[in-house]
Amino acid sequence: MDKIKIRKGLDIHIEGEATKQLEKFEPKFCALKPTDFIGVLPKLHVAEGDDVKIGSVLFHDKNNEKIVFTSPISGKVKAIVRGEKRAILAVIVENDGKNESIDFSSVDNLIDRMLQSGIWPMLRQRPFATIANPDDKPKHIYVSMFDTAPLAPDYDFIIENQNDALAKGIDVLSKLTDGNVYVNVCRDARPCVSTNAKNVVVTEFSGPHPAGNVGTQINAISPINKGEVVWYCYPQDVIAIGKLFLTGRYDSTRIIATTGSAVKNPHYYQTRIGADITPILNIDDNARVISGNVLTGTKITDNSFLCYHDSQVTVIPEGNKYKMFGWLKPVFKRFTDTNTNGDTRPYIMTGQFERVFPFDIYPMQLIKACLIKDIEQMEELGIYEVDAEDFALCEVIDPSKTPIQQIIREGLEFIRKETC
Repeated sequence: MDKIKIRKGLDIHIEGEATKQLEKFEPKFCALKPTDFIGVLPKLHVAEGDDVKIGSVLFHDKNNEKIVFTSPISGKVKAIVRGEKRAILAVIVENDGKNESIDFSSVDNLIDRMLQSGIWPMLRQRPFATIANPDDKPKHIYVSMFDTAPLAPDYDFIIENQNDALAKGIDVLSKLTDGNVYVNVCRDARPCVSTNAKNVVVTEFSGPHPAGNVGTQINAISPINKGEVVWYCYPQDVIAIGKLFLTGRYDSTRIIATTGSAVKNPHYYQTRIGADITPILNIDDNARVISGNVLTGTKITDNSFLCYHDSQVTVIPEGNKYKMFGWLKPVFKRFTDTNTNGDTRPYIMTGQFERVFPFDIYPMQLIKACLIKDIEQMEELGIYEVDAEDFALCEVIDPSKTPIQQIIREGLEFIRKETC
């Protein structure tokens, strides 16, 4: 087993870790949101009032009609939520509790079964963090088996007793690439599930956050060059893939961790992808609910539907209680405050980002190249290796409170639209 130590980074310790208690929660409503997927233009297959089963197609991507998005529950289409210019924001399904599902066992082709069942969107690619293109052959596939973000869920606990499905999922992934499937584990993890696939490589990582980020792992193992594509996913995705080929059915169950200092009883729930998590959030009114972690998650406002790729919900006090001269006081180890402690500031170049940024890349220069939309300079500085989440710690320590993740995301989108 290869061993890699990440030396640059920062562990952020905050209150509200989930206890190892698992409770089953079957949601009344689930939603699939096209906004959870970068670059997807949805085309509806259903209307309000339609009956659906688990695995029924709700919409497909106009850019690639092979990629469909299927219902995680059986029931009735409750609502189709639209935004500006009638853009589809969510398809909401009401659960009938019957768990009727479509059987995909008769679909022999491996990729076709994954596509038709709706499992395929679990696979993403770099560069750009879009859904993997089924017509591509990735250089490698990466599975990050651990998470080092604040209050991250314990994947060892989540995948307990799922060895058969995990092994089958890894075997399936090994057939999708001519390269390697890198199964990346943390130093203190339980022994990784065994597989007979010859191109599966288990790599042990140690070190501070972002050692658990797949981008950090890709950079340490085999950096992405221009023109190369790699795919990646996470343990629960692999389990869902494995169960599809073991049972022929789409298993939409997902174990999530409710975390954060504003959660009264943080623990784990077995629920569904896209679940309405309102009933399980026993929180105060003045709280910020985040699908994901505090560094990279999505703030939930109008509804409480879990984002498609997330296995964590974080709830922290809302930052609307201001402290006298809060912008002037020295700050030590305070990472969870949502206050900006002042108005918008100029972008200050401190030279501190390199302390927490483990890539062999100049972060400040890349951020500036993204700001001015200089494609040539972005390429030279390694834009294809990164995603917005890789800059989360830079954003945390930035005294200017610059939205660095947004800048990187906009830079990636600019290149994607200009070159793809």
